Amino acid sequence: MQLEAVRINKPDGINFILGQTHFIKSVEDIHEAMVNAVPGLRFGLAFCESSGACLVRLSGTDDAMIALAQQNALAIGAGHCFLVFLAEGYYPINVLNSLKWVPEVCRIYCATANPTEVIVAETGQGRAILGVVDGDRPVGTESAADVQWRKDLLRQFGYKL
Repeated sequence: MQLEAVRINKPDGINFILGQTHFIKSVEDIHEAMVNAVPGLRFGLAFCESSGACLVRLSGTDDAMIALAQQNALAIGAGHCFLVFLAEGYYPINVLNSLKWVPEVCRIYCATANPTEVIVAETGQGRAILGVVDGDRPVGTESAADVQWRKDLLRQFGYKL
């Protein structure tokens, strides 16, 4: 078995979701869940098929995000994984519950705009995602000023009153 850290290639500030699903029907179901969650959403979706033709299946509403999803899915190359890249100004918090309700979705590994590495194992049978490294290591614990900054930020974005 070989281990590899595959870096997600994306522009700064672009959010993505990495998950695992189990059926080719997922491409259409995930697409429908996304557009139903946020009308006008701009995103790209790639799904790594793990049997039959073993193709990367694509969908979405934004050509640049579809291209990012395709590029990163090919780099990861683990069967039944999917990636959703959200165009600037769209956030995972607005679509995650909809994705989790798609019957074929088994798990969400991460949803982030952080620099991310995907830890992939390769055996004679294929490739699997073992986990992700999402962002940097903590450097300490928040102070009272840090707590206030966090609370102000959430209210600035409109997530808290």
